[in-house]
Amino acid sequence: MQAIRLARPRVSLRRLATTAQVPTSGPSSSVTASVIPLSNVEAQWENMSKSEQAVVHRQLEELQKKDWKTLSMDEKKAAYYVAFGPHGPRTPVSPPGQGLKVFLFTMGLVGVAGLLSIAIRSRAPPPPKTITREWEEATNERAREQKSNPITGISSEGYSGKGFVVSK
Repeated sequence: MQAIRLARPRVSLRRLATTAQVPTSGPSSSVTASVIPLSNVEAQWENMSKSEQAVVHRQLEELQKKDWKTLSMDEKKAAYYVAFGPHGPRTPVSPPGQGLKVFLFTMGLVGVAGLLSIAIRSRAPPPPKTITREWEEATNERAREQKSNPITGISSEGYSGKGFVVSK
């Protein structure tokens, strides 16, 4: 009697509902695998062990070999979830709401960088006197007097550029 109990697969209480009997592929084809309910695979998948997930996967493979028109909606949903659901390598890398945290942290760092830039500029010495508009215009006059770059530059005939003036 004890040998029969050991040969028979154990069925847990949460596997009471069955939708199809799928024989296991192994040496004892007369023993059927315990069947997992396919009605709500999405909710149960994370709580299943790897062997139970493999049983569901094999069960769905057998169901998909049939005509798809005969499959129930729950079986189709289960097949889709097992094939394309957010589990395994398709598990989301970041949890929901993580994008907002990243955005706020980034904006905080940008704000700190802006304050640091303002603090550094307030402690900087004044700009040199050679960066004024008057100095740059005087540099233009000096370049014309010296006839610097007479072919295409400031001393050429018909030159209409700004020359050395870059200040506003």
